[in-house]
Amino acid sequence: MSSEWDQRVVLVTGASSGLGRACAVEFGRIGASAVVIADVDEEGGEETARLVANTGSASRFVATDVTDDDAVAAAVTACVDGFGRLDAAVNNAGTTGVGGNVADYSPEEWDRVLGLNLTGVFSCLRHEIPVMVDAGGGAIVNMASGAGLLGFPGLPAYVASKHGVVGLTKAAALEYVASGVRINAVCPGSVRTPMLEAYMAGDEQVEQMLTMAVPMGRLGTPEEIAGATVWLCSDAATYVVGHAFPVDGGTSVW
Repeated sequence: MSSEWDQRVVLVTGASSGLGRACAVEFGRIGASAVVIADVDEEGGEETARLVANTGSASRFVATDVTDDDAVAAAVTACVDGFGRLDAAVNNAGTTGVGGNVADYSPEEWDRVLGLNLTGVFSCLRHEIPVMVDAGGGAIVNMASGAGLLGFPGLPAYVASKHGVVGLTKAAALEYVASGVRINAVCPGSVRTPMLEAYMAGDEQVEQMLTMAVPMGRLGTPEEIAGATVWLCSDAATYVVGHAFPVDGGTSVW
């Protein structure tokens, strides 16, 4: 039986692990025609491509540094040249950066985090949108964060970049909704990913602190974020535009 996805091609950046991998595999599970995985991590990206292929969808890994505008352009071109189209994109590549207060933060680290988390999303949008506009429409989800809605101490570049992703999402959504391109953001809370595991560094007190901050009383799973992301790209969400969607167990409701 055919589905809305069986002719659709999806691009997911930062898909070598964590949220990006979960999103790529979920697109495969629901029957996407093809999923293109873009990441700097070749080994992890190829493994994600294999996991997607195991669902029955076509898949391809493209080595991509989203801080390199030419590399982003090449990833989008790989979707069109390899599979004929680009219908949905998840701009997920990002980093938390190192911790530290504003006055102690190095300009070099600030630039690195903003370059990856915010300028990288901008670069993805500027190459994805024209392809979708020319095709008559598409859907894009930018991976923001609960830190794009609330303030958190000790991660100034991360918080600033994710607030920037939310703002960029809203601006772009208004610019291109009339052209048939829906752009939204997902704002995950504390989710058990390799990035969060690295941040917790095995410290049970840190994990307990993060868990206690969630009204639901537990950390999220990558699959829960993937479910919300895929829904925003689906025909079930055709009237959802410019939304910064918290998926955080209630944290942003405190």
